[in-house]
Amino acid sequence: MSGALKVLSHHLRLYRRVWKGSVFVSFVSPVLYLASIGVGLGSLVSRGPAHAIGGVSYAAFIAPGLLAATAMMTASSETTFPIMARVYWMRTYDAMLASPLTVRDLVGGELLWLCFRLALVSVIFFVVMAAFHTVHSVQALFAIPVAILSGLAFGLPVMAWSAKQRTDTPFALLFRFVVTPLFVLGGTFFPIDRLPRLLEDIAWLTPLAHGVALTRALTTGQAALSSALGHVTVLAIYAAIGIAAALVTFRQELAR
Repeated sequence: MSGALKVLSHHLRLYRRVWKGSVFVSFVSPVLYLASIGVGLGSLVSRGPAHAIGGVSYAAFIAPGLLAATAMMTASSETTFPIMARVYWMRTYDAMLASPLTVRDLVGGELLWLCFRLALVSVIFFVVMAAFHTVHSVQALFAIPVAILSGLAFGLPVMAWSAKQRTDTPFALLFRFVVTPLFVLGGTFFPIDRLPRLLEDIAWLTPLAHGVALTRALTTGQAALSSALGHVTVLAIYAAIGIAAALVTFRQELAR
């Protein structure tokens, strides 16, 4: 664990140079999303025949979905280009392995760093949600760790995959054909059951759908223990697979 903390310390030392801009963007993004889509588009939804979705306003409906989706986007940005850069472009990991640090320390440090980034983004997003009056339950506080777990469930498998890449072309394909479709079709903006059956089944195979469903249930006070445990189990399995795969791919690439 001490080795992983040293890797985390490395990231934090770099982050202190850019944290102001990072925090500013993390604050502005949810404000713009909730103001434009939640309030702007939501005002049109409230005038329609449905008036609300799932018994809550449209802003309250999409806010937790955006929280989980933002965690996924953050995890994607932290586990694609930066990982390949440390493995292949800048050889940062080679320098670390020249010290007493091990590959396990590197993976553990990246895990801690990703948790830190996801926690920072999720807390800021939750504060903005509360400011927009889209939090309707004490259970909503648990939406923060769920969002972090959602980001880990998506980001850790991507991190394992990124360690094997030698060009950035696959990352463009990942964002275009995986991340963006999930952002739109993962239940963030409308209920998944409105999708065609095949797409609905595919959506439930992804971690984002489970993260969105659970964060939404928590912020609206509709979370049931059995369904919550199911969602958490799926997310934890994805994260565990990602860690195991990362240990393998990091060893393969850094042993060369």
